[in-house]
Amino acid sequence: MRRHRTRGPIGALLALTAAGGLLLTGCGGGDDAAQGAKDTAADSRGGNSVPMPAPDRPRGEGGQRYDGGATTGGTGDSREIAPEPDLLSTFALDVDTASYGYARRTLAEGRLPDPSTVRPEEFVNSFRQDYDRPDGDGFTVTVDGARTDEEDWSLLRVGLATRGAEQEGERPPAALTFVIDVSGSMAEPGRLDLAKESLGTMTDRLRDDDSVALVTFSDEAETVLPMTRLGERRGRIHDAIDSLEPAESTNLGAGVETGYDTAVEGRREGATNRVVLVSDALANTGDTDADAILERIADERREHGITLFGVGVGSDYGDALMERLADKGDGHTTYVSNTEDAREVFCEQLPRHIELTARDAKAQVAFDPETVAEFRLVGYDNRRVADEDFRDDRVDGGEVGPGHTVTALYAVRVRPGAEGHLATATVRWLDPESRAPHEESGDVETGDLGDSVWGADRGLRVTATAAYFAAALRSPYDGDGDLPGAPRLGELAERAGALADRTEDPDVRQLATAVRQADRLT
Repeated sequence: MRRHRTRGPIGALLALTAAGGLLLTGCGGGDDAAQGAKDTAADSRGGNSVPMPAPDRPRGEGGQRYDGGATTGGTGDSREIAPEPDLLSTFALDVDTASYGYARRTLAEGRLPDPSTVRPEEFVNSFRQDYDRPDGDGFTVTVDGARTDEEDWSLLRVGLATRGAEQEGERPPAALTFVIDVSGSMAEPGRLDLAKESLGTMTDRLRDDDSVALVTFSDEAETVLPMTRLGERRGRIHDAIDSLEPAESTNLGAGVETGYDTAVEGRREGATNRVVLVSDALANTGDTDADAILERIADERREHGITLFGVGVGSDYGDALMERLADKGDGHTTYVSNTEDAREVFCEQLPRHIELTARDAKAQVAFDPETVAEFRLVGYDNRRVADEDFRDDRVDGGEVGPGHTVTALYAVRVRPGAEGHLATATVRWLDPESRAPHEESGDVETGDLGDSVWGADRGLRVTATAAYFAAALRSPYDGDGDLPGAPRLGELAERAGALADRTEDPDVRQLATAVRQADRLT
């Protein structure tokens, strides 16, 4: 395993050339002003076709050639990089976890989740890893892997980590606009009641110089509380929260529009300005066109830098719409199904992780054609970025805050008998305040691969178990799914249970329980 510390833009670019190539984050964080160039940038995320490879080329997801030539860091310097076709894999970072939370809720109710709601990267990223962390803002890159039970196939793990949240020091204030769904469906236990209880506790944990606004929506939207500094007004905020009651239909479009209007009106310079949407995302009245709602979010993000965090609730949940809303709003999603989840999201993650440490973060992995015959990125289906857009900072990436880890898992078929360099992983991000680009890289060799995934360290075993579980849920009646080396659910349940016993980790225990429930339902 090899790790490299942060380089400046030019140094990282030269290195890549030589190589061949929660619920919100923090309680503070720099000015969220949006980059004007984003207005003209195309959103290049989306699934890429999988072309048939030439016999002597490694197969990837995209098939684009990266021709380089990008100018970085405002230096006027550029390099021509032209690796082999299908050699690169590029995606925007994602710290969403809602898919895994919703799957657990569905399985606990005795149902298999709809395969379309299963996003493997959200299963993998639901588990915190022990990657080395940087001393300041930015990322460390850790690359490791191990061989699977299928001949020539290995799992390669790319791990990215930001600094610990405890290192944040003094932060700027936060201006948070909560948009709460109070439609009739939110009367179900575990929805509005959880939100009210958690918001009340969170209000007591925010700082005096933080601000909160409250918008509700059912058949119409209403600003219950304009942007209000906490200070001596916590009682007023508690009263507004306590007044929330379920009403009529779900006019999600009106809620999003009014929420952003309220956030813009109460926007504070020098503060972290965010919208937090709490809903089952089952739009059934008013503007239900997802594209229209999404465009509003994109406009506000570009003009005012206000990002969106989606909190999903309910046994019936509009997972796809919530994820699209958060992606378009430069945010992320999570899902809460019980009091424990809600307290973790609202009372621990939110007050601790509002700050941003990286904007528009993207990762690119360059595989070596001398050692790699084929590779597959596990998940990130709607976060793919064209390879040539890796260094185009107008192209949207992901926003990441302190205390986060991001994991990408690849299935890699190593050429028989091949030895040497396997891959180089690079992450690129913009400083939240200065917008200066930075890069960090890490390498892995064939000799770094462990003999077996099941004999690897705890983090890689948990990652593999989560990924195999997601693959099985996406094709529950096809045996081991489409991930090479995946065991059948019965064997996976045994391995997950043994892992939970060894680690004594409650999160791994929940994973083992979910795998066992899925096995019983198939």
